[in-house]
Amino acid sequence: MSTLSDLILAQGRSDEADVEWLHMLVEDAQLLADLAFADIVLWVPTHDDSFIAVSHYRPSSAATLFYRDFVGQKVKQQWRAQVTEAFSSGTIIDSSAPDWYEETPTRVVAVPVVRRLTAESTVTTPGPIAVLTRHTNLSETRSPSRQELTFNSCAADLFGMIACGDFPDLSAPTGPRRGAPRASDGLLRIDVEGTTTFASPNALSAFNRMGFEDELEGESLADVTTEILGDQQDIDESLPLVVTGRAPWRTDVESRGVTISLRSIPLRVNGDRVGAIILCRDVTELRHRERELLTKDATIREIHHRVKNNLQTVASLLRIQARRAHSDDASNALTQAMRRVTAIAVVHDTLSEGLSQDVDFDDVFERVLMLIAEVASTHNTTVRPAKTGEFGVLPSEYATPLALALTELVTNAVEHGLAGRSGEVEIHAERSDDVLSVTVRDNGIGLPEGRVGQGLGTQIVRTLIQGELSGTIDWHTVVGEGTEVTIEVPLRFIQSDRGR
Repeated sequence: MSTLSDLILAQGRSDEADVEWLHMLVEDAQLLADLAFADIVLWVPTHDDSFIAVSHYRPSSAATLFYRDFVGQKVKQQWRAQVTEAFSSGTIIDSSAPDWYEETPTRVVAVPVVRRLTAESTVTTPGPIAVLTRHTNLSETRSPSRQELTFNSCAADLFGMIACGDFPDLSAPTGPRRGAPRASDGLLRIDVEGTTTFASPNALSAFNRMGFEDELEGESLADVTTEILGDQQDIDESLPLVVTGRAPWRTDVESRGVTISLRSIPLRVNGDRVGAIILCRDVTELRHRERELLTKDATIREIHHRVKNNLQTVASLLRIQARRAHSDDASNALTQAMRRVTAIAVVHDTLSEGLSQDVDFDDVFERVLMLIAEVASTHNTTVRPAKTGEFGVLPSEYATPLALALTELVTNAVEHGLAGRSGEVEIHAERSDDVLSVTVRDNGIGLPEGRVGQGLGTQIVRTLIQGELSGTIDWHTVVGEGTEVTIEVPLRFIQSDRGR
């Protein structure tokens, strides 16, 4: 199925700014559906003066009317006149009579979507950029509860703001949706003075868990929050604006070991603030897990940092020992060991810089190539290493063996293929969805009689590529001169490891 952006832009009647606005609206489409107890469908105009559905959200607070998704479908004939009128007039169009859908009476409301041009001004687009339809099931005849009436009133206020370009709010910060409060988690409605006019049972329970024992309705939410926090010093600066409904922000309130996430949605009529919806959710366990993860991430970063320092210390000791060795063979062996340890340290150094256990291997390999200059200088060689293509991001358990194997291959090219002469070593990486292919090519003397060496470096490369990465490796002499080594690593093993 095409993405929201693809569906909108394919119609040829919306620009990038329209797409961004509709993305912001869709982020709150589930909230609209839950408040309205109705299915919400977003329609954009097409080049043939019709409309196509680009988003469909079902209410979690009521049964859906539509079991099949409308996304990608053109507007049904029975709704087309109403949607067209809302789009052309820029006003909310309510159905004059019940609309029947599969023998179920429904009420359809078409809401024009108007985009505000900037957060600082009230200027909007000349006309609507889309239409949002609300489909309510009328078959249930029971009397609505006070909570349902309040939710519906909040939905009507938001629909009115959508038609005026006041919602979504451009001044609302974009942040992670993880832990965001939903209508069913808890809802407060406050007036323009910040006094609570309605509190859902879940919202009242959340504040009770933080120590507030009275009724919320009729109380100033700012005063209630102040009472709960007491003498706490570490308070989010945005909290006063959220609890008074003056800004469309999110914040957390913590007391007695309970953490409540609050989200404010200011309500406006003709641009004037008339109150706010405050959504709240108990996120105590979520925040606890997040703190645990941050602690673990910090511990892992510190471990990588210490491992890197220890490896660098070992490399320094090997370097000193190599310089003091009386035998050339011993000195070379110690120097090679130092280089291998340093290559591993580069990966751990990269891992210690961030939270992720994935590494940008292109950055790692650029740093590994710097080690080759030192190798070349000890063999009276002028080497011009060149990397083409991209390795991409790899998990740490794959980055370490690959970095070490490539270090060995490039070093072998310098020590054996280009010893005593100038030349080039080209490393080309090519990545597909299934395979990472790496070719190391030099213009040196080539393999002696086409035979692959049996030294320690070759054995290390075979072990790392075939044993650690389940890959393949092939050595052959290039026609004319030089050696070419091709490595192929199957990415399906990387993907399966991530899914564990």
